[in-house]
Amino acid sequence: MSTPTSVDARGVPVPVLSFAPVVLPVPGRPVDLRVRVSAPATGTDLPVILLSHGHGPSNNLSSLNGYAPLANLWAARGFVVLQPTHLTSRTLSHLVAGAPGAPDFWRSRAEDMSHILDRLDMIERTVPGLAGRIDHTRVALAGHSLGGFTAALLLGAGLHDPAGGETVHLLEPRIGAGVLLAAPGRGGDVFNGPMAERWPIIGAVDFSTMTTPALVVIGDKDDPHHFTDMGPDWHADPYTLAPGPKSLLTLFDAEHGLGGIAGYDAAETTDENPERVAALARLTAAYLHTRLHPDSSAWQSACEALTTGSEAVGRVDTKGETGPFGASAREEGGPEETA
Repeated sequence: MSTPTSVDARGVPVPVLSFAPVVLPVPGRPVDLRVRVSAPATGTDLPVILLSHGHGPSNNLSSLNGYAPLANLWAARGFVVLQPTHLTSRTLSHLVAGAPGAPDFWRSRAEDMSHILDRLDMIERTVPGLAGRIDHTRVALAGHSLGGFTAALLLGAGLHDPAGGETVHLLEPRIGAGVLLAAPGRGGDVFNGPMAERWPIIGAVDFSTMTTPALVVIGDKDDPHHFTDMGPDWHADPYTLAPGPKSLLTLFDAEHGLGGIAGYDAAETTDENPERVAALARLTAAYLHTRLHPDSSAWQSACEALTTGSEAVGRVDTKGETGPFGASAREEGGPEETA
């Protein structure tokens, strides 16, 4: 067990426990499901964040070994972060190339999260020092890039399966809120980039049924030209096309790595900015904390601190939101509201 440290809002170091792998045998899965668990060293009634990794060119960033910059910061802010290695991971390519569902494993990726929730008791008992500390009723989900695609399905989006022709729904009702980080957007005529033909499944999502509350995060310099000529707005489709309640965080000057969330000092990060990653971690943790604890003012406070004034890291738009998330916007033709 390693013990990385992060800092709280006052700059005080917070020890974070990281334990891996927790191995979950799953009938029919070509390899066991392996999970990393990160949690604060102290505290009880800890809510859960399931974190779905992206794809990308690296080996271990697309596995339970990636996304430490986010996982450690979220754990320091009081969450238990559960990171599976999906079958799309480059670390498994030599083992699963011929398995059913290859190469995108879109259904398996979503099912991994349900398997984890089914075994949450076992995970809690396996990790030293974690037993009795998890609040099983407060579960959130986050995903980056291809992980955002997976998150959308678990939050209620439909998928028009290009292979079978049917529409599939994989909503996970135990998940109370989500965060989509640089997720793919719509298909159709705008899905016209050079990679669109190779990855038709990416453009097969129907966001109109994605009803679970979610924060969609995009970078205003994240140009997905390999999939579409829409520009960065394509990544906002899970907000634009899904029903409320939804919030949209647009990070200024951020590209697809959103400052470097996939790994510390990762060569594939084109916009490395540790301050942006820290701000993103604070904002997303605050959003999920307030979603899971409706009396909390964490989201409002984080927005006031980080998305207003001359030093704002981004802007927040909302629709279908009330209470701590802002008055309704884009409803009945009303104006959009910025937190």
